[in-house]
Amino acid sequence: MSDFNYNITKKLEILSQAESGDYTKEVNLISYNGREPIVDIRRWDRKSDKMQKGITLNHEEVQALKDILATL
Repeated sequence: MSDFNYNITKKLEILSQAESGDYTKEVNLISYNGREPIVDIRRWDRKSDKMQKGITLNHEEVQALKDILATL
């Protein structure tokens, strides 16, 4: 099994935070395993600074989502 590593290259926004402050839902640019940074939307456990479930989007997917949201 290969090593998994990530680097948050830019913190973009905290979308929400649990009342306890232990969890946040964030949008960041993250580089996974040394690759080009991509948009990452996920929940973070801030007690242990560990990532939870989330979604990653490349540039084309971000643009498609932006277009969809503009129609709402």
